[in-house]
Order: sequence, then structure tokens, then C-alpha cells
Amino acid sequence: MLAQNLTVLRKLVLDKTNMSMVSPKSFVNLSSSLTHLSVYSCSLRGIFPVSFFQFPNLTTLVISYNEDMSGILPKSNWTGPLAYLSLTGCKFTGPIPSALRNLKQLQALFLDMNNFSGVVEFEIFTKLQNLQRLSVSQELNLTYNRLSHAFPKLEWLRMRSCNLAKFPFFLNSLERLKLLDLSSNGISGEIPRWFWGISHDTLESLDLSHNLLEGAIPQLYWKRLSVMELQNNSFQGPLPIPPPSTLYFDASRNGFTGEIPSSICQLSSLNHLNLSNNNLSGNMPQCFGNMISLASLDLSSNRFQGPLPHSQVSLFLGHQEFNDIFSNTSLRVINLSNNKFGGPIPLPSPMTSYYSIASNMIIGKIPSLLCNATKLQLIDLSNNSLIGSLPRCLVNFSTDLSILNLRMNHLEGTIPQSFSPRSSLMTLDFSQNRFEGMLPQSLAKCKYLEVLDISSNQIEDTFPRWLGKLPELQVLILRSNNFKGLLDIPKGANLFPKLRILDLSRNNFGGPLPADLIINLRGMMNGRNAQEKSLYMTRSFQLASYENSVTVMMKGVATKLVKILYICTTINLSHNFFQGDIPGVFGYLHSLKGLNLSHNHLTGSIPATLGHLTNLETLDLSSNELNGEVPRVLGDLASLGYLNLSKNQLTGRIPQDKQLSTFSSNSFSGNPSLCGTPLPKACLGDAPPPPPPSSSTFDRDGHESWFKQKAMWIGYASGIVIGISIAYIAFETGRPRWLARGVRMLEGRTAEWMKKANGKAIKFHGQ
Repeated sequence: MLAQNLTVLRKLVLDKTNMSMVSPKSFVNLSSSLTHLSVYSCSLRGIFPVSFFQFPNLTTLVISYNEDMSGILPKSNWTGPLAYLSLTGCKFTGPIPSALRNLKQLQALFLDMNNFSGVVEFEIFTKLQNLQRLSVSQELNLTYNRLSHAFPKLEWLRMRSCNLAKFPFFLNSLERLKLLDLSSNGISGEIPRWFWGISHDTLESLDLSHNLLEGAIPQLYWKRLSVMELQNNSFQGPLPIPPPSTLYFDASRNGFTGEIPSSICQLSSLNHLNLSNNNLSGNMPQCFGNMISLASLDLSSNRFQGPLPHSQVSLFLGHQEFNDIFSNTSLRVINLSNNKFGGPIPLPSPMTSYYSIASNMIIGKIPSLLCNATKLQLIDLSNNSLIGSLPRCLVNFSTDLSILNLRMNHLEGTIPQSFSPRSSLMTLDFSQNRFEGMLPQSLAKCKYLEVLDISSNQIEDTFPRWLGKLPELQVLILRSNNFKGLLDIPKGANLFPKLRILDLSRNNFGGPLPADLIINLRGMMNGRNAQEKSLYMTRSFQLASYENSVTVMMKGVATKLVKILYICTTINLSHNFFQGDIPGVFGYLHSLKGLNLSHNHLTGSIPATLGHLTNLETLDLSSNELNGEVPRVLGDLASLGYLNLSKNQLTGRIPQDKQLSTFSSNSFSGNPSLCGTPLPKACLGDAPPPPPPSSSTFDRDGHESWFKQKAMWIGYASGIVIGISIAYIAFETGRPRWLARGVRMLEGRTAEWMKKANGKAIKFHGQ
């Protein structure tokens, strides 16, 4: 039992100690003379004893960031000497008691990130005249015009996720604020003028992110501001530049326009700058290469253009041009992606760990000097116009490199064979280039590799079954190359245990479909691994993140997945030369979402075991030589949204059970012996179509039709006569004027037409 015999204990600090095996109830055994308890982030579980809040001598209680610890606050008896109370990041429930107002000595109160219920009367906190720090994330009842001069000593106010609709006016009376956080509310419209003058001489940190704010931002005059967060709003107009004291500035995901003002160069102490996802344009300021304190620069997803500035003249090394603007900086993050920057590659700083210039207009070769940045963890050069072969050092220069993306360039030659066993590579994307030769077997040394995409190149090789030994490989895409031969997998081989996306389409593979490979795909047999807390294959870095993306066939269309869900499981073996039956072992892949075996030479019947694929959403078996009937069990696949069995030799009636009844004739066309709904071809034994009309019926219907036609022509003739009469009257009287003008124009055009007709008479039908 925790500290049971420490009867004279006054102060106990156990921050970040693993106490997952300790019951919070044991805290009641501590000495009643205890004044200070801090168990910050200790993995505590269970219910915190309510009686502990009323220890008679307790002045400091910190139990924050114990995510599995719950409890409630006592409704009364808040009369002790408590001065510091922090419950942030736990699972406390119930109401926040109004009796908290009785803690006259309280200086700091942190209640945010819990599960408290109800609406809190903000007036409770105004009674705490010694309060210096307040953090709450509960819906508040704020009387906006009655709270002036409520907090004479408040320096630190965090009101995140409080469902605020506008700026509380009491902020205007706060003269000592150092930190103000109003993020993640519903505050909308423009910021009121009075707000820009609050705590003019003291404010150091301002967070207005994740609201609905709009309009332009005026010049900022806070003298000590060091942190300013405006991201995820709808601000417009020119980019505001914070004071020179600023260290951290995030204005991303807004609608700021125009060029970056040159005054940004005065922020000599700036450490973090994020202007991504705006509509900023123009060139990058030259001074970014001289801001030696800058550690993170994100200009992605804007409209910047032109060549990047150089710190010196353009540099050449071995006929390779490069840009050295960042060479003298301390930048750990460089993200210039999704713009229109041009010119040669800007080399990262030796300190850079995250380096993305994807989706620009960068040209030239990849310089070998890139390998001098040995701290790199991510390199993304995708979707540019890079040419030439890869520097050999690129695949083994850094043991920290986990992401290497060169997709969609004009790179050529062979892939270097020198992958290192010390490699940390998790994603390797060389797709949509012109690489040739064989796949380097040294890739088998990359034991952390999860995503390998070599699609749309000119690789000539056999199936790399040796990749099956990689314990973490989840995505393998070899589409559109020149791979050939059999998918020969030995029986009992434990290969590809975690593979979830397999795309071998548009190659020259042949022989039978690999049943021994399919039976190994345990990652497609089970649901999502409980250890995978994220929904997506996202890679987090210290100051940035990266989303893995691939292109897969979805419902017959090539679809780019900008984020890869962990539950996305597909197999695409289409456009090859596979022969023989479809193995029944496909039915074991219970998590499979998409299966495409189209455009092969498969024969035999569709196995009924496919009915076991209850998560299947797309199934394409088209353009083969499959025979037999359509299995009725396919109708049990409730998730199936796309089915293509066309251009085979299937026979018999199409079952109309359940899900099968939802597909159109396109799903079954091109099977001459297939019949029944939705195809126009009826099956034998179906009710015959209505007989053709008899002669008597024809006469009767024809006679009736003749009268209908006669009536129609009479109607046309009557309309023409009436129309001409109205036109004549309008022409003679000149009223109404708009019609008269129209008649004159028509008269002139008719006269010209009559001349061209050489005087031939115009007769109405029936005259």
C-alpha cells in the first residue's frame, strides 16, 4: 500500500513514474499533514478518491494526464488552503461544483480535457480573486457584459472547446494576461477592434486557431508576443506579420492572399513558420536563407512560383546544378510542396530531418550532395521534372531515413543495389519513372519496410518472393512493369504475413493463380490489429507528419488514396496471363475489400467460397474464360458495391437474390449463355413477351393513329394562321412595339430567303 507508514510526509512528487499497478484509492492512506502531491502522467487507473480533495493541509494537487483515471469532484467542503489544482487530461465526470468559489487561496485551476457534464456558470471562477491561471474546456454560461474587472490577477487563460460564439467582452478588462487560448470554439465573424488592445504590454501567447473567424487582420502591436496561432480559420487579405519578438507563427489553412511582406525578415528570432494552405503568391523572400534561428518552414499548398532564391550565385558540381539557399540555416523541417517553384533542387540544411519539395516544377538531376544531410528522416521529391540516374548514396547515406518518395519524375537507370541492413526505411516510392533492370535484392535488408511502390517503370524481373521475408511489409505495388514468370511460392512458406495491398497488375505473370501465396496473407484474413491506434498509415515526425498514398483500382477506376486506411485490403492481379481455376482459398481473406482478377485467361467456375468475403466491396472477374453459373452466394455480400463478371462464358439464369439484384446489365454483359434480369435475354421457361399486334388490332390502332395525326396537323395549321394574323395586326398598328420590331426583322429575312429560292412558291402542308 502506497506510503502507508509515511505519517509525517509533507511533499510527494512522483511525476512520470509508471504507477499503472497502483490503485488511486491508496492515496487516502497518506498523511493528513500532506501539503503537496504531484503524480503527473503516471499511468494511474481507476477511481480517484473524492475524499482526498478535502485533505486539511493540501495546497498543491497535480494528478493531470492520467488518461485512464476517473472520478468526481465533491459538491461541498471546498474550504481548505488549496492553491494549485490540476486535473487536465483525466476522465473526471459529473458537474463542476459551484462550491469551488470558496477556494479563496486558489491561484491555478486546470479542469480541461475531462468529461465533466452540464453547463458551467462562469461566474464561479470570477469569485476567485487570487486566480492567476485558469484552464477549462467545458460549455460555459458567460454573461458577456457583466464580467468586467472580474480577474484582477489573471495571467493565463485557456478556454478551449467551450462552445463560445463570440469574444467575451470581459477580456477587455484583463491587463496582465500573458497567455490567451480561445481555440476550437465556434467564434465567427471579424475580430472586434477592442480585442487588438487587450493586455497590450504583457501578452506573450495568443491562440485563436480552429474557429470560424474571417476578415483581414490589422497590424499587431503586442510588444512581447512570442506565439501566435491563427490556423484553421477563414481569414482573408494580406498576411499579417507579428512583432519582431515572435518565435512561433502559424497562419496555415486560411485564405490569406498576396506576397509575403518583406517585413517578415525582421523576425530574426523566429523559430517556427507555417503559412501552408493559403492563397499566397509571388517568390520566396531571400531572407529565409538568413534566418538562422528558423527551425521549421512550411510554405506548402500555396501559389508561390519562380526559381528559389540563392544565397550565392548558382552552384555547380560535376555538371549538377543545385540551390544552396538553406545551406547556412538550422532548418529541421523544409516543406515547399504543392507550389510552382522552379529551378534546380534546393539543398537542405545539414540539420534538416523533414524535406519535401513535392509537386513543384523543380528540374535537373538529384545532386549527390543531398547525401551530406545525414539527419534526414524524410525525402519527398515526387511530382517534379527531375531527370538522370539516382546517386548511389541515396539509399544508404542515413540510418534515420524512413521515407523516400521519388514518384512521378523522369528518373532513369537502375535502382542502386546498396540498401543497408541498418536502414530505417518504412516507405519507398519510385513509381511513375523510367527505372529499368532488376529489383535490388538488398531491399530484403530493409526490415522496417511497410510500403514499396515501384509501379509504372520498366523493371524486368521475376516475382520477388524474397520480399516476403520482410516482417512489416503491408503494401506491395509492382503494377505496370515487365515482371514475368510464375508466382511460385513453396508450400508452407511463411511469407508476406502483414501484406494488405497487393497489386501485380499489367505485367507478364503467367501460370496458375498462386494459392500458396494467398494462404499466407494473414493480414487480409483478420481485422485491424488492435495495436494500430491510428486509422491511417501516417508517419509522425517531431514537427511535421507524412501521409502514405497509393493508387489502386476502385470500382473499375484508378483511384489515388491520399491516405491509406489500415483497413484497406485489396488484391489486383489483372491484365496478366494467369490460367486455370480461381483458387477457393481466396475465401479465407475475410478482411478483403477489393479483388480484381480481370483480363487474364482464367477458366472453370466462380468458387462459392467467395461468398465468405463479407467485407468485399469490389469484385472484378471480367474478360476471362470463366464458365458455369453465377454463384447465388454472391448475393449475400452486403458490402458489394461494384461487380463485373462481363466478357466470360458464364451460363444460366442470373440470380436475383439480395445484393445481386442491385447490379445493372453491364455487370453481366458479354456472356452469350447468360440470361435473365437485368440482361435483355430471357431464359427458357420465362413468360413469353407480349405477341405482336394482329391485323385487326393494327387496323383499329392505325385508324385511331390516323385521326390523331390528322388532328395534330390541323392544330399546326391553325396555330400558323393565328400567328400570321397576330403578326399582321402588329405590323399595321405598330403595337406592341417589341412584336412589331420582331415582325419587321422576320419580314426582311424572309424576303432574302425568297430571292435565294428563285421565286419558288412556298406551300403549307395540306394546302
